[in-house]
Amino acid sequence: MLPLFPSPWLRDDHAQLADAAARFFVERWEPQMAAWRAAGLMPRSAWREAGEQGFLCAAMPEEYGGGGGDFGHEAVLALELAKANNSGFGGGLHSAIVAPYILHHGSEAQRRRWLPRMATGELIGAIAMTEPGAGSDLQGVRTVARRDGDDYVLQGSKTFITNGQNANLVIVVCKTDPKLGAKGVSLLVAEVEDEAGQPKPGFSRGRNLDKIGMQAQDTSELFFDGLRVPAANLLGGEEGREGQGFVQLMQELPQERLLIAISAVGGIERGLQEALRYTKERKAFGKSVWEFQNTRFQLAEVQSQLLAARALLDAAMSAHLKGELDAARAALVKSWTTDLQCQLLDVCLQMHGGYGYMMEQPIAQLWADARVARIYGGTNEIMKELAARSM
Repeated sequence: MLPLFPSPWLRDDHAQLADAAARFFVERWEPQMAAWRAAGLMPRSAWREAGEQGFLCAAMPEEYGGGGGDFGHEAVLALELAKANNSGFGGGLHSAIVAPYILHHGSEAQRRRWLPRMATGELIGAIAMTEPGAGSDLQGVRTVARRDGDDYVLQGSKTFITNGQNANLVIVVCKTDPKLGAKGVSLLVAEVEDEAGQPKPGFSRGRNLDKIGMQAQDTSELFFDGLRVPAANLLGGEEGREGQGFVQLMQELPQERLLIAISAVGGIERGLQEALRYTKERKAFGKSVWEFQNTRFQLAEVQSQLLAARALLDAAMSAHLKGELDAARAALVKSWTTDLQCQLLDVCLQMHGGYGYMMEQPIAQLWADARVARIYGGTNEIMKELAARSM
């Protein structure tokens, strides 16, 4: 395939991290992926390995144990994970979603308590937004945190939580004042295990959910039945500002959606590589499948749309690194790239014929893994609604 145009935001230090990550993901983790898919999760030892390699909290300041980089470092890690066909590692959510909530909205004490241990992989982060009755509409959450002395008492349930089986540090989206609707939403950071690694009283994990794709990613139900969380764990400080939780979510969600778009573009790139490899090796009617004009034309079209997707992503990345990516544009980038990912991976799978339907083939894994990207981080229908409001 033709090389993609150089990304204007990509610096030498970004490229060096990308090269190191690509080698590690292929040489160290790829041989274990089949076992991890069968187990339904990646072990905590893999998280500690990632920490040792500098792949966790790469954009967090060095004073908090991070890599001292910027979102470009998180972007290249997400891109290389996607190109390595690794949808099991929830490091992007941990480092580029959970950690920024703490950095941007936490107190100095909270940053120093949690971020260094997140950088090593000792703490594994999750954010518990979705509930059985509340998905993209976060104003509808019903999990409640009731103040009792120096603690909040959490009551409620969450579902579809990435890193749900492994996570021991969970940002819980909850209502501290249910009567206020969105203004009553707060973000409470729950350390859900004791020093021995056992669930604290009032916290339990449900099943590791059986999904269409992303088989190595632990996605779980979480239950809070009287879990006591210190009031000092409230993100944002004073109780009088509890309603800031919804504002905090709106400020951080654009980066989450950009991260999903990055993985989508990486997935398209790997899918095209797989289709090219297969069609040039596979023989039909005495010649390679690549030699049929229909094959060449279709994959040339995939390449052109990949170039367009990368150009859009690069523009969004450049804007975000300058603090100029707004929520509406991030929503559109997420929805367009993930719709395109599903469309193009379907073309690439078709090129494999019957073998493309077999889960041992990378293209089948890519195709199945891609489908959820149009749902999580806010459904693409909601993304378009959000964007339309700014038009």
